[in-house]
Amino acid sequence: MPGSSDLALHGKSPGEQVADAAPRQPRDRVPAPPLPRVPTAESGRVTGRARQLWGRLPGGLAEEFRPHADRLARDIIAAIQEAVPVYAQPLRGAFGEVFTQGIEQSILQCLDNLGRGDAPMGHWISLYRHMGKVEFTEGRSLDSLQTAYRVGGRVAWRHVAALGQELGLDSDIFCTAAEAIFAYVDEISALSIEGYTIAQARAAGAVARRRRRLLELLLADPPASPQTIAKLAGEANWKLPDTVTPVALAPRADQHRAKVPELDADVLVDLEGGEPCLLFPGALGEDVDLEALLPGWRAVVGLPIPLSEATTSLRWARRALRLVEDGVLPERPVTQCGDHLSTLWLLTDEFLMRRLSERCLAPLDGLTVKQRARLSETLLAWLQSRGGAPEIAEMLKVHPQTVRYRLHQLDSLFGARLHNVDDRLHLEIALRAQKLAARD
Repeated sequence: MPGSSDLALHGKSPGEQVADAAPRQPRDRVPAPPLPRVPTAESGRVTGRARQLWGRLPGGLAEEFRPHADRLARDIIAAIQEAVPVYAQPLRGAFGEVFTQGIEQSILQCLDNLGRGDAPMGHWISLYRHMGKVEFTEGRSLDSLQTAYRVGGRVAWRHVAALGQELGLDSDIFCTAAEAIFAYVDEISALSIEGYTIAQARAAGAVARRRRRLLELLLADPPASPQTIAKLAGEANWKLPDTVTPVALAPRADQHRAKVPELDADVLVDLEGGEPCLLFPGALGEDVDLEALLPGWRAVVGLPIPLSEATTSLRWARRALRLVEDGVLPERPVTQCGDHLSTLWLLTDEFLMRRLSERCLAPLDGLTVKQRARLSETLLAWLQSRGGAPEIAEMLKVHPQTVRYRLHQLDSLFGARLHNVDDRLHLEIALRAQKLAARD
């Protein structure tokens, strides 16, 4: 590393290193200004303000300060390790290298810019972005690193103030040096925030891609092997549940825009495919308000089912979603598939449904379309209620005498079938299916 010969830090512990240095006797003292407030970093921005400020200082100060660089580095290390517990560990391996290199580089960068302000920026920009990435990789927040930067800035200011007093520097130089130190702290903080954010985004993107792929494998027909699914679930940090609940989605036509829902991290999501869906682990509790969670979306909740049968449940949820869109099922933001099982069953097989209707309702074939519709409606009402003419008339909003006339016609057409339990069941199924098919 350029300049590393000036900062040999690795031979002793920070405590031993600090104890080695003896303070110089001060010359004529000039009162130092108060410690400035540390500015708030702006993520991703390096303004170059610190370099400009270093460039305004007398160039000869670099030679005055350079012999004290080792002592400054040791004091910064000791202060940071005392103030930030996560860094209070032996300076060995990758941690020690990054930790000490960051401190060394910050001191050298400042010294190289004294009186110039044009030292190359590329290396230290990359270094401090890398330090932010390391913090994310180690599973830490940025709090510790930001605290370390602030502590380092304060220690640097104390050293500059003490040496400046020995050298008899005037107050303008003190002020500029203080502003430069904390502008530098601001800039390296911004770089580390940027590096941390980049690492975080990449990790989130990788997990999202793995979870999307996991969802594809779970919903494949046939699904992938349990070993493949278990391996990918581990890589996606998704605990395999015993049961799941799929949810079929479609943007609602009455909404200007379907928003991206804010869901728990354990919900697998596919909003980009041709048939958007969600996969919830376990069964959805009553406390889960899907309408609030899915603004702008129409949702059909499938049946809770073992993980291996997720594809089957989702297939029926999508079938129910189409029936909602076609007006067969009631229009609601959220539909429970389990509330419409008989409807789904009746519309399962179009071929069998037609054969059943043709066979059971053959006595109506000779009628006109209107006659057939009226008698079918009356027969279904009678089969569902088994009531008398007044009750059926109330259901159909017609006169009771009209119902009596129609019942007489039906008795003539169907005869004994109306009094056989099996035939009545088949007739009701055929009529219900016919009614649903007409709406479908």
